[in-house]
Amino acid sequence: MGGSQVLELIKEDIQAVFERDPAAKNTVEVLLCSPGIHALLLYRIAHWFYNRRAFIISRFISHLGRFLTGIEIHPGARIGRRVFIDHGMGVVIGETAEVEDDVTIYQGVTLGGTGKEKGKRHPTIRRGTIIGVGAKILGNIEVGENCRIGAGAVVVKPVPANSTVVGVPGRVVMRNGRRIDALQHGDLPDPVSEMLFCLQERVAHLEARIATIEDKTEQATR
Repeated sequence: MGGSQVLELIKEDIQAVFERDPAAKNTVEVLLCSPGIHALLLYRIAHWFYNRRAFIISRFISHLGRFLTGIEIHPGARIGRRVFIDHGMGVVIGETAEVEDDVTIYQGVTLGGTGKEKGKRHPTIRRGTIIGVGAKILGNIEVGENCRIGAGAVVVKPVPANSTVVGVPGRVVMRNGRRIDALQHGDLPDPVSEMLFCLQERVAHLEARIATIEDKTEQATR
């Protein structure tokens, strides 16, 4: 990757900040005060060394990026163009993770593994996806294009394109603009009332049996 290519990537990263962060005022502010830009710049340098098997240098640069920005991107990860990391504190992107173009990542996101297995063990995030605050996407799974991963979701299964995922574990609630799970907040089950209803049914059943036994006892003593 030549100097002109690196400069072009930096320009695209800055433009992505202006497009997706309403707080960005000017280029100087973005260059000096955007940890996502700093983390991506250091990652691209570290990745260059990583591809040339200079692993110690690449990891040191990655470690420096983590110290300066609070964002940890393994130099072996594959990051596309115009990726926007907003705020970014606590973001972790693993060694075999793949993040395609135009992905947005908010603070506290983890693209992690699920064990000590070798090979591809981190997720692949397709283009245009938005990953909400604190979401965890774990294992060698694929999140399709233009998905929305809700804040705090824990995703451990593949996600089809154009889907919205929420919850722990993550579940698809919308796909292609249509609701998959129609359960509304007001319709959520109340475990306490359900238990009381079961107890009420049990008491009524026992009272009926006692009444039957009493009737038989009275008839036998006549």
